[in-house]
Amino acid sequence: MDLTNPLVYGIPAFIAFALLELTYSKFFEKNNIYEWKDFAASAFMGLGAVLLAPLLKVVSAAVIFEFVYEVFNPEVDGVRTHILGYASFGWAWYIWLICQFLDDFTYYWFHRLNHTVRFLWAAHIVHHSSEHFNFGTGFRNGWFTLMYKPLFYMWLPAIGFHPGMVLICLGIEALWQFQLHTQYVPKLGLLEKFLNTHTQHQVHHAQNIEYLDKNHGGYLNIFDKVFGSWKEYDENIEIKYGVIHPPKSNNPADILLHEYQNIWADVKKSKNLYEAFMYTFGEPGWSPDGSTLTVKQIHRQMKQEAMLNKVPLTAKVADQNLLEKV
Repeated sequence: MDLTNPLVYGIPAFIAFALLELTYSKFFEKNNIYEWKDFAASAFMGLGAVLLAPLLKVVSAAVIFEFVYEVFNPEVDGVRTHILGYASFGWAWYIWLICQFLDDFTYYWFHRLNHTVRFLWAAHIVHHSSEHFNFGTGFRNGWFTLMYKPLFYMWLPAIGFHPGMVLICLGIEALWQFQLHTQYVPKLGLLEKFLNTHTQHQVHHAQNIEYLDKNHGGYLNIFDKVFGSWKEYDENIEIKYGVIHPPKSNNPADILLHEYQNIWADVKKSKNLYEAFMYTFGEPGWSPDGSTLTVKQIHRQMKQEAMLNKVPLTAKVADQNLLEKV
């Protein structure tokens, strides 16, 4: 079966969408959602990811996915049969739907762990490092995520999905994810109930305290709702995009490596192996003495302050000095 990754067609569309949005924002809206140096840095990071993408495809399809598929789904009398005895999955339309659903489930946990494991966050922070939210930000992807992303998905070929099908589903997910990076699409009514939409993804890219580590979904939002990371978009909250500890410049090397440098600085001041481990693989913001806090600790303090003061839970309730502790 001849399978073509949808990103082959998606990348030219991404570029066209970004140029159209940039033109519209500069000449019609004039609301400064693009900044030239920031856009150039995002474009460079996107170009690097595109050049490295064939490596991802080779590693995931030809090595990891194919190897796992062969081990768990050997041919028996010319038929692919799982080692547990059932026939490996074919190409029926409902198999595609199941694979896409499980791909989205996997993406949710891959994405959530990229925010809650600091060593993974150091790679993913690249995507969040811009203070602007636009299609250009959609280009800004971390290069190191390409090295470990296939590991999260190899369970799919292991249970019987063809590696080519898994790659197509990954490509479809990427297409949806890119087009979410715009402020020009309003709420989508009924679709907001189950889809991850443009306004919901703005929440995900915000550094507002109440929005931190929310809305990790791919094209569905149901896993955020089930696993407690869902946050509704509030039109009354002015969103500040980016990260609390951004890179110092638009230099691609700084964008790519700055959080690894921060990890190393923390590891060097560790008093023991446990602290070194937690600074590297614990949640971002972890510290042994509470001098810096994780997002969970920040949100816990917000709830305690809201209950103590008997007022609604908002960022205005929280001590804004908490931001300095993240």
